[in-house]
Amino acid sequence: MKNRVKELRAREGFNQTELAKRAGISRQTVSLIERNNFMPSILTAVRIARILKENVEEVFIFEEEEL
Repeated sequence: MKNRVKELRAREGFNQTELAKRAGISRQTVSLIERNNFMPSILTAVRIARILKENVEEVFIFEEEEL
């Protein structure tokens, strides 16, 4: 799964710590998500998407072969 968290976070002017606080997760988790080393739960993915003012499908992109 690819994601646009880093790109969209920068667009909103958040650093990793700010996004983490708003989403209720650690800064390290944000870093892992951005590097595609961690797949967030559905709840966390939805929270992040809402904070970044996007649909979850626009933030987290599933590759066809993953489905």
